Amino acid sequence: MSNPAESHPADGDDEHSVPPPYRPTEIEPAWQDHWRDAGTYQVENDDPRPHYYVLSMYPYPSGKAHMGHVRNYTFGDLIVRYRTMTGHAVLSPMGFDSFGLPAENAAIKTGVHPRTFTDARIEELRSSLVRIGGGYDWRRQVMSHDPGYIRWTQWIFKRFYEAGLVYRRNAPVNWCPGCQTVLANEQVVDGLCERSGDAVERRDLEQWFFKITDYAQQLLDDLDQVEWPERVVVQQRNWIGRSEGAQFEMAVVNADGAETGAAFEVFTTRPDTAFGMTFCVLAPEHPLVGQIVGDDRRAEVEAFVDRARRTSEIDRLSTERALDERGCATGAFARNPFTGEVVPIYLADYVLATYGTGAVMAVPGEDQRDWDFATIFGLPIIETVTRPEGWEGEAFAGDGIHTNSGFLDGLSVADAKAAASAWLAEQGVGGPKVNFRLRDWLLSRQRFWGCPIPVVYCEACGVVPVPDDQLPVLAPDDVEFRPTGESPLRFHEGFLRTTCPECGGPATRETDTMDTFVDSSWYFLRFADPASTEVPFRVGEIAKWLPVGQYIGGAEHAVLHLMYARFFTKALSDLGLVPPDLREPFRRLFTQGMIRLGGSKMSKSKGNLVAPEEIVDTKGADALRLAQLGLKPPQDDVDWEDVSIDGAFRFLSRLWRLAVPGSDMVGSTRSGEQRPADLDIRRATHRLIAEVTADFERWSYNTAVARFMAFLNELYRYVQSDGGPHGDVLDEAIDAVLLVMAPATPHVTAELWKRRRGADAHIHVESWPVADAALLAVDSVTMVVQINGKVRDRLEVPADIGEADAVAAALASPKVMAQLGGADPRTVIARPPKLVNIVS
Repeated sequence: MSNPAESHPADGDDEHSVPPPYRPTEIEPAWQDHWRDAGTYQVENDDPRPHYYVLSMYPYPSGKAHMGHVRNYTFGDLIVRYRTMTGHAVLSPMGFDSFGLPAENAAIKTGVHPRTFTDARIEELRSSLVRIGGGYDWRRQVMSHDPGYIRWTQWIFKRFYEAGLVYRRNAPVNWCPGCQTVLANEQVVDGLCERSGDAVERRDLEQWFFKITDYAQQLLDDLDQVEWPERVVVQQRNWIGRSEGAQFEMAVVNADGAETGAAFEVFTTRPDTAFGMTFCVLAPEHPLVGQIVGDDRRAEVEAFVDRARRTSEIDRLSTERALDERGCATGAFARNPFTGEVVPIYLADYVLATYGTGAVMAVPGEDQRDWDFATIFGLPIIETVTRPEGWEGEAFAGDGIHTNSGFLDGLSVADAKAAASAWLAEQGVGGPKVNFRLRDWLLSRQRFWGCPIPVVYCEACGVVPVPDDQLPVLAPDDVEFRPTGESPLRFHEGFLRTTCPECGGPATRETDTMDTFVDSSWYFLRFADPASTEVPFRVGEIAKWLPVGQYIGGAEHAVLHLMYARFFTKALSDLGLVPPDLREPFRRLFTQGMIRLGGSKMSKSKGNLVAPEEIVDTKGADALRLAQLGLKPPQDDVDWEDVSIDGAFRFLSRLWRLAVPGSDMVGSTRSGEQRPADLDIRRATHRLIAEVTADFERWSYNTAVARFMAFLNELYRYVQSDGGPHGDVLDEAIDAVLLVMAPATPHVTAELWKRRRGADAHIHVESWPVADAALLAVDSVTMVVQINGKVRDRLEVPADIGEADAVAAALASPKVMAQLGGADPRTVIARPPKLVNIVS
């Protein structure tokens, strides 16, 4: 086992020797070796201490750590070390989200297998995390591309399949006709393939889905159980998108009202406005479109549908694009069940087939987009809700009394909604309906570098899951990566051809792989029980750690990753694979701000990264950590230009100079009776402990760093005072500042503690200091007395002095009386116990 004391075998051995300077590049590697060899941050599941699980989102291994990693993992590491010192058994694991498109793209470009590429990037990133001082239990490491992890990902897929939570259906994908392959959304640039430049098409392919919509209401309700930033909770609620309204059937008719036999359903949150329906709109992909369009309109409609399929979903949902090119008449009609009147059917690209029913009723009197559409296409507008007096707007979506609404006339909006829904149910054509924006999770990816989907296709037996004893299904290594980007699994006969597990006949393997969000939807569970061999995790072991006490990660994961992990946890709980009361995986969530350089977020693609290694190699990891912690509140975005590495290094050098044994700053110290100045330092010491503890509990790390610096300045004044420092008082103060700084700057505090306490001393196994309440109590304070804004006196007054007594004490001051010369003040402003300002 390495001992950090060996890094300076002679330093401090002679009490008359000159203390060594602060050398972080020598200190830090020695302590990192010690934490590894001593297993300082390894924890066992049966540890008798209270359990606490701290987890920073496991990273995609893109190479050496960047400043975003440093910021994120410094926050997490501080909590790990702080909670350990407060007496907890802290689970602090690390792993790598190692599947993904970048490694596959690199393989296409360079010919290097994604596994080779990924393993090299993992080693680079792991080394970086160690160098910035991360305290992790590396025994628990998981990597999503590891065969052992793949096995259990596929095993979970099978349990979901057996429970009816997995199914196959056709769904649109981005298709490049030049490359003859499916493209990820990020590979489509302005509607073109980023590789070939061909216009990207939307095609339907049969793909696999998770039935996350089965849990829509639970996902919404259980947000009340978590302690997350409000903006993240709002994003989750909006993504789930619960809407209460009505759903009803509309018959497709000819222009003269004759039934055609076709019909479609619409969902609306405003059934009360149906008497104002003057047209209806279908999604371009609606299955009825081809059936209802006549020959005279077919060419125009097909061209419109083709344009819509080429348009990204984001653009289709945008409210910025002009509507004149976003709609198309079909020449078909439908009957409004409320009025019996015939209304035209249009297509519009802002209606999506995958949301709701893929069809909407249009009420331009009460919906602005419908108003705009009706105005452009010359369609009627009927107002069904009375406008407020003086209303000069267009569509009106507010409350009012219904008019032009048949049996709903005279009702409020709320009453009319209920009456309209009830009428639909009575007529047998619809009724009340709750809808969700959330859609089932499409998990198929036409990629190589991902977890293979464990099913085969047999002509006799159909879709057959691979038996558990044949897992994991692994992609072969001897594959050819084509410039087109097509998955090589489609052309690898050894992988593709297999036998059916049920009948033994010929079968083909599924060549799609799983969305990488699948891997990150359960990794936090494997960390709690990484040694399990019969199941991915044992219920009893999960109960010891979950839910995660503190989860930390970027706001960019505020929707999909968190939603999918929550879905997995609920489904696993229902299947009895995790404790039944574990419904939410992450009790607390913190999302850190991003780091900008030159006004833009740091990123490889923008080429504006700052390498942490360059700073660690010169100023040390502790200086980098302290500078990051001290800049702004952790949730705020920061500008790299404001980060003062030099300032942090100078502060740590000053701390070292004062705290290292034999310091030339201290000289001789006093003993015996303590003086008022000594009591002031003791009080300041215990205020520091209390305030930093409060700061750490509420994530106010920047104020904690400010307190470190202010306290060190106070100690410097103390040791340089005429009376000199009291030895015991100074030792208590230095010990306290080292202890409260230890989670933030782990290396320098550990080294100083060892030098002060002996070679076997280790600050990170010490208990967190507790402030002495008696020393926090302030019997008196100094009250400043001003006249016309200028300080004229300072008075010692009781800490709980009232306003009247503060004013009386100020006016009784001889210095104040002399300044006033017997005149009465015009006014007195009192802010006890700190200030009284007299205006003469």
